[in-house]
Amino acid sequence: MENRPLQVLTVPTAPYPDQRPGTSGLRKKVYVFQSKRNYLHNFIQSIFSSIDLPDRQGATLVVGGDGRFFSRPAIGVIVQMAAANGIGHLIIGQHGMMSTPAVSCVIRKYKAIGGIILTASHNPGGPNGDFGIKFNTANGGPAKEEVTSKIYQISKTIEEFAICPGLRVDLQTLGKQAFDLENKFKPFTVEIVDPVESYANLLRNIFDFAALKELLSGENHVSIRLDAMHGVLGPYVKRILCEELGCPANSAINCVPLEDFGGQPPDPNLMYATDLVDSMRDGQYDFGAAFDGDGDRNMILGKHGFFLTPSDSVAVIADNIFCIPYFQHTGVRGFGRSMPTSTALDRVAKATKIELHETPTGWRFFGNLMDAGMLSLCGEEGFGTGGDHIREKDGLWAVLAWLSIIATRRQSLEDILKEHWLKYGRNYFTRYDYENVDIDAACDMMEDLEILISDKSFVKQRFAVEDKIYQVEKADNFQYTDPVDSTITRNQGLRIIFSDGSRIIYRLGGTGAEGATVRIYIDSYERKLIFEDTQVQLAPLATIALKISQLHHRTGRNGPSLIT
Repeated sequence: MENRPLQVLTVPTAPYPDQRPGTSGLRKKVYVFQSKRNYLHNFIQSIFSSIDLPDRQGATLVVGGDGRFFSRPAIGVIVQMAAANGIGHLIIGQHGMMSTPAVSCVIRKYKAIGGIILTASHNPGGPNGDFGIKFNTANGGPAKEEVTSKIYQISKTIEEFAICPGLRVDLQTLGKQAFDLENKFKPFTVEIVDPVESYANLLRNIFDFAALKELLSGENHVSIRLDAMHGVLGPYVKRILCEELGCPANSAINCVPLEDFGGQPPDPNLMYATDLVDSMRDGQYDFGAAFDGDGDRNMILGKHGFFLTPSDSVAVIADNIFCIPYFQHTGVRGFGRSMPTSTALDRVAKATKIELHETPTGWRFFGNLMDAGMLSLCGEEGFGTGGDHIREKDGLWAVLAWLSIIATRRQSLEDILKEHWLKYGRNYFTRYDYENVDIDAACDMMEDLEILISDKSFVKQRFAVEDKIYQVEKADNFQYTDPVDSTITRNQGLRIIFSDGSRIIYRLGGTGAEGATVRIYIDSYERKLIFEDTQVQLAPLATIALKISQLHHRTGRNGPSLIT
């Protein structure tokens, strides 16, 4: 306990016009937070001011993040401002680190008012990289749009912030620290917690750890390779997969968290998770997975690098959901996917007579359905999969779900997936990302494209490429009516749906720190099983997508930055 009460100050400031949080919080280049006076302080104050004073007075708040560059000084400021704004108790991961799924878990476990997560997810780190601040609410999930809009409105008119500049917290030592503040009747407490344990305990109650241990370290064990990409999940992988479930220590690579993630974006896809991809090629490992910076995304590979799309992943988990003990106890209330995600999950939902929800991109939409008891399993094409155990997508959960299926069925990942395709047919799916496009050019292109596809004459148009003909059955700008509260979310992506069920989708936005990202999604269903390369199979639809949008001409780009 400090001997003298710490002073609380009110500091004048001036607003910034660009602090609108996206679906994943506020993301900017590190230098923006470092160079613009009070830029960090303004946004943190806007978060606190968005919470009514009676609700935050004495409340508990969770703080964590992926450990990227600038996290520690930011946590120092958050602690000082939380104390000055009436928060009673902070729970912080040791060293300031806690995965996004673990933050969601801890918020729910301790009934916190919410959590602040310092991450830019799969975006680059380091002094020249990106930094992000995300606010999760009391359900453990990302703040709804009404909350983020309130934060943004406050940030545009902010005149002062409250801070306790003399407060210093030790992030290394586990346990509670207490501080007396001026004009406060109760001490402000900070609790440094093991970032893994609460989350690991949750997983123990979801999966059959004995069966998983037998699969991973028993007599006829499978060999796996796990790549944490120098993100926050390294200690989780080591503790849970290696120490508890018995994987050899050398099964886990890049498990030391680094502020710059080793110089590569911590993005679990075939372009950036090269250490995993290279190590899987020779067949030494039966199963591989990579995780992003904050641990909510995953990429899964089978033997010889057999690639599992996120769309197929959630569909197969859905079809084998009772391999996971948790769902044997809770039952299955519904399946969900984001609109751009392939329709593979729809076929499982139809066959099992379980309701399917198609939502906009953004986990908060799933969270609302889960809170209402309408959703148990969901996924997004952007390498995100999860259940209703928390209110975030969960990379390690997805891996343990797949290992549970393999343990039950005693088949390889590739065999399981090929049997799934035989049963349901196959969705070929790809996404083209055009990153850091000029914002005005991207917006103009999308506006003109919407005018084009909204014309009544566009429906029934036929497009021929080589020997294939596609006829437009429907075209619109996707909007979503939430079945829980009837809120309507508009302008969520331009859709062209063809008579054979194939889809072309255009979306503007993304979660980068600068410029615009134009994304084109292509989804095509084949009932008859053919083993064609995805890009070859989808080439005719890709040609049509580029012809309709004139994207290369309108943006000056000759090709995508990333193909997944």
